[in-house]
Amino acid sequence: MGLDKFNLEDWQHWTWVMGRMQQMMMEHMAKTAQSNASDIGKWADPAQWQTLMSSFVGQMPSLDMSAGADLLKEGMNIWQSAMGKALSGEVFAPDTTNMSRQDRRFAAPAWQENPVFAMIHQSYLMISDHLLQATDNIDGLDPAKKRQLRMGMRQVADAMSPSNFAFTNPEVIEKTIETKGENLLKGMEYMLRDLRKGQLTHTDPDAFELGRNIAVTPGKVVHETPLYQLVQYMPTTDKVIKTPLIIFPPWINRFYILDLNEKKSFVKWAVGQGIPVFMVSWKSADASMKDVIWDDYVGAQIDAIDTVRGALGVDSVNAIGYCVAGTTLAATLSLLAARGEADKVNSATFFTAQVDFEHAGDLKMFIDDAQFKLIEQVSRDGYLDGRYMAATFNMLRGRDLIWNYVVNNYLKGEDYPPFDLLHWNGDTTNLPSKWHRAYLEDLYRDNKLVVPGAITVDGTPIDLRKIETPCFIQAGREDHIAPADSVWKLTHHLSGQYEFLLAGSGHIAGVVNHPDQKKYQYWTNRKKADTLKKFIASAKETPGSWWPYWAKWLANQSGAKVQAKGGYIPGKGKLKAIEEAPGRYVKSR
Repeated sequence: MGLDKFNLEDWQHWTWVMGRMQQMMMEHMAKTAQSNASDIGKWADPAQWQTLMSSFVGQMPSLDMSAGADLLKEGMNIWQSAMGKALSGEVFAPDTTNMSRQDRRFAAPAWQENPVFAMIHQSYLMISDHLLQATDNIDGLDPAKKRQLRMGMRQVADAMSPSNFAFTNPEVIEKTIETKGENLLKGMEYMLRDLRKGQLTHTDPDAFELGRNIAVTPGKVVHETPLYQLVQYMPTTDKVIKTPLIIFPPWINRFYILDLNEKKSFVKWAVGQGIPVFMVSWKSADASMKDVIWDDYVGAQIDAIDTVRGALGVDSVNAIGYCVAGTTLAATLSLLAARGEADKVNSATFFTAQVDFEHAGDLKMFIDDAQFKLIEQVSRDGYLDGRYMAATFNMLRGRDLIWNYVVNNYLKGEDYPPFDLLHWNGDTTNLPSKWHRAYLEDLYRDNKLVVPGAITVDGTPIDLRKIETPCFIQAGREDHIAPADSVWKLTHHLSGQYEFLLAGSGHIAGVVNHPDQKKYQYWTNRKKADTLKKFIASAKETPGSWWPYWAKWLANQSGAKVQAKGGYIPGKGKLKAIEEAPGRYVKSR
């Protein structure tokens, strides 16, 4: 419907829409004034963004503006082309000779066919390219600082995209006319809801429920401490590997990334292979955990290992450490070796885990003094609100995880799709601030873990070279959280046998890749290689999931099978059932 066809009823409807939006905003402001807004929520305040932007610009080195003439010339070319086509009645076609001009934010025909919007989006892309190039051309900055500056500039450029604003996005304008503004009304409801909870929504918040349609593999909580619950899963085979498997997931996320649903669940699949599986479910930090440090997480891993050994009457366990819990598992193995107790762990598997943080990826951009100060400001009662970490990870992929949802949900008013992975991604966990600060400083900034004796756990200096436990090391080829090159360096610090495997995809999809999905691929190489590049050069590529390959490796390490009875049945052995899986710790907020 065009504006020329508006009648009195249409204008009355529009008046109601605008009035309702104003009322919603005033009600939100009134509620916010009556309650103490969280530190995370304050970052949604435009004034805070203006202050942040001023600070950012003030710290920027002077950009080389010698390319200004080229910028002006290219802008004039875009203008002349757009206006020339408009006057001649021709459709304005964008310049596709430069691949940077091909951007899915502007894929809709309206961005190409309308000369005004074509000029707007091409001018924006041109300016963005020049700003980023000017950042890259700055001299005198160390690579880490330049990478941080470029990320900041990219964040600014993405935020300024004309696709993010209702009046410069032809798709939003078309939607607004079509729905008579109902999209904006619905979008405001979504936006105000997110402001109230201090977190961006990515999926239908009512689509998933723990224990109903996610984290549904049958099992029971059989052990509990103030830091973690231990979940034991029900066997589905008559016989199981005698040596049980304990999975240590990262406590910066919920454990059920490994148990999303039946078609994706690593837990369910592993149980189906005759592997007795125990899962650690970490408690989301609260004020009671203000003094928790890394030693406590290492101690918790050892406690879980000893608990399972005692419950099943076995000498050792197999262990998996994912991400930060894998880093911690390396420290645990070192500590056990120093104590003469290395044989408590039969084998160790590392999912995308780093011990050498020299080239630790994008998160290294968040370890300067300014970031530490910000963490202190948003930490309350001795713990870091999980929404801060969620916002940090969203920033690393801002175009996909922030602005895409601003446009689709806030501006277009589209409904959120049900997506289990994004539900998990938004299910935040709080972190003990004392541990978090030390982890960033000691590992990401100072890289102490690979220096023998530089870190002490429970009074014992840590030396990774003492680890002789057979290890399986998995990395993701496109992982930006724990880059494959960085994960590879674990091989330089072990004294025992190990196998390295490179999986297709990244930090999550590279790990959670069920064989039935028939996705991606993996690379193996039994030849010795001192660099990842050499490993890849002669590696064997195999299509599909790497899980079956790992299961064979684990079976070779584990030996005999036994009947799945007694202690191998949750609640039937020495460990009595406390509650049904997935347990209440994973549900705490």
